Amino acid sequence: MSLSDKSVICLLDDEFEDLELWYPVYRVREEGATVLFAGPEKGKKHIGKYGVPAVADLAFDEVNSADHDGILVPGGWAPDKLRRYPKVLELIREMDKDGKPIGQICHAGWVLISARILEGRTVTSTPGIRDDMENAGATWVDEAVVVDGHIVSSRRPPDLPPYAKAFVDALRQR
Repeated sequence: MSLSDKSVICLLDDEFEDLELWYPVYRVREEGATVLFAGPEKGKKHIGKYGVPAVADLAFDEVNSADHDGILVPGGWAPDKLRRYPKVLELIREMDKDGKPIGQICHAGWVLISARILEGRTVTSTPGIRDDMENAGATWVDEAVVVDGHIVSSRRPPDLPPYAKAFVDALRQR
């Protein structure tokens, strides 16, 4: 229970990649941290690509980054929706400015691209958005997990164990 004093926001919208949402959430909760889902509307149920649901504890507009120690952005098709919410981009920018852990996997890099925080950073993602990451000014590498300061990035579901561990480690260091 080393993270019992920590709170993490996990962004939520339809068609998230089920494993990329739930695996890190459970891992962070196993360490004792509180993980709250934030979505477009409080109480709304969102369904993952493979049918696993998650319910928003908070609406995006209710989230104050100062109240939380980190943020998780799942992959799947949800990131393409998430990056269209100004409040989501604001949260990512605030977490970045404050040096709080930002976890992103697979297509979640789209959210960081739209928040314009990748210039000069080294990251990974699904190879399908490599060009997008590089065009945003990042150095892209093909590794299971990449930690650049407080940004923890990963490629896809087989990389979840080292990704979740790296995110937990980043929270511990805060």
